[in-house]
Amino acid sequence: MNRILTAALAAALLTVPLASRAADSPQREPYGVALEGFAYPYPVHLLPVVNDGEQLGMAYMDVAPAQSNGRTVVLLHGRNFPSSYWAPVIKMLGEAGYRVVVPDQVGFGKSSRPTGELHFDTLARNTIALLDHLKIDKAEIVAHSLGGMLGVRIARAYPERVAHLVLTAPIGLEDYQLYVPPTPTEKIIEAEDKLTAEGYRKQLQTNYAIKLPGEAITPFIDARFNIKGSPDYPRWLRAFVSSGQMIYREPVAHEIPLLAEPTLFIMGADDHNAPGRPNAPEALRAKMGQNAELAKALAAKMPNARAEVIPDTGHLVFLEAPDKYRELVLGFLGR
Repeated sequence: MNRILTAALAAALLTVPLASRAADSPQREPYGVALEGFAYPYPVHLLPVVNDGEQLGMAYMDVAPAQSNGRTVVLLHGRNFPSSYWAPVIKMLGEAGYRVVVPDQVGFGKSSRPTGELHFDTLARNTIALLDHLKIDKAEIVAHSLGGMLGVRIARAYPERVAHLVLTAPIGLEDYQLYVPPTPTEKIIEAEDKLTAEGYRKQLQTNYAIKLPGEAITPFIDARFNIKGSPDYPRWLRAFVSSGQMIYREPVAHEIPLLAEPTLFIMGADDHNAPGRPNAPEALRAKMGQNAELAKALAAKMPNARAEVIPDTGHLVFLEAPDKYRELVLGFLGR
């Protein structure tokens, strides 16, 4: 009887919409370190990869359209978001005839957490290995936030594999090392471990100027804080902090003007996200995060790029302004 009740409870938890679960409930159903228990909108597959001699698994969704146009889009997620948040964009692209491949990078989402450090070059190689596995020679890259930095690195290292590059509210448009002093990993781990779910909600709303209702943010908070109940939480936390150090230590801003691929920046006018800004000297903080202006300046230096700025929109552009985002992306990819 106990086994039956346990199974029924587990099934019920998986069928409850994520947004309906209280983000700051004192009792949380723990997720596994690879987000076991957190629902994704499409089936998840696992590609074995080897990074620095370590056997890991790279999770991904591969969604076929009803009527194919013969082209594939790869969606690259941000740091604080599982790739499940791409669900409306997957639907949008599928309706337009695109096959959509949506990886969780190693260290994120439903993929393995490595014991070593994360590096953009490694994540780029993993992404190309996934395309090779799926027999995709060339793809459209649509990236968000940290995924924008990875998209730049992929386009620079493997230009023959990228048809178009859409950078959606990317970070890394400036070199944060010019403003923020280095911070030891252990100090960041200590600070992140002390963060509460409510504190994280405020952090997301403040840093990302989110224009969505509170319940729409709840899945992101669940994805982060329900892992605290996992015995592998320390490993998850170290990988999460490593991703922040990767952003800081491996800038791509200097590479962006060198991109030759057709590139579209889609920016939220109110998005002033700048990783590490609280640790910068006060006199420098105001200079950071002028993302829309940075995108326009970079696009002007590139041979085949433009920047579009959506008014009254924050960091989650594709969720906050879906109609305009659809118009811009499909119009650009259809060129």
